[in-house]
Amino acid sequence: QVQLVESGGGLVQTGGSLRLSCAASGRTFSSYVVGWFRPPPGKQREFVAAISDSGSSKYYAAFVTGRATIPRDNVRKTVYLQMNSLKSEDTAVYYCTAGLIVGSVRDPSGFSSWGQGTQVTVSS
Repeated sequence: QVQLVESGGGLVQTGGSLRLSCAASGRTFSSYVVGWFRPPPGKQREFVAAISDSGSSKYYAAFVTGRATIPRDNVRKTVYLQMNSLKSEDTAVYYCTAGLIVGSVRDPSGFSSWGQGTQVTVSS
């Protein structure tokens, strides 16, 4: 497994941008799919975005398509989530996760390592 540490969260105004970082430790990071999830109030974690181990495939939830990118740097063992045009409904704790995914990257149960989360608050 890998250990993950998120950073970059904070308070931002509606329409602003944030870049979240997910730094990993472990020699096999480049073998893992990495994803970002967030829990809506009172709900299970919902998929935000994911990137394949090589970085060649990227996946986005409908609600961030066109507003987010998920670049990956396997040398630095870091995955980012760049979010633009932030809305108040984007307020949540964002979790980075990694796993050797054989099913859907949108299913959180397939991921084996989780970070502690970073809070994003969007104010109007």
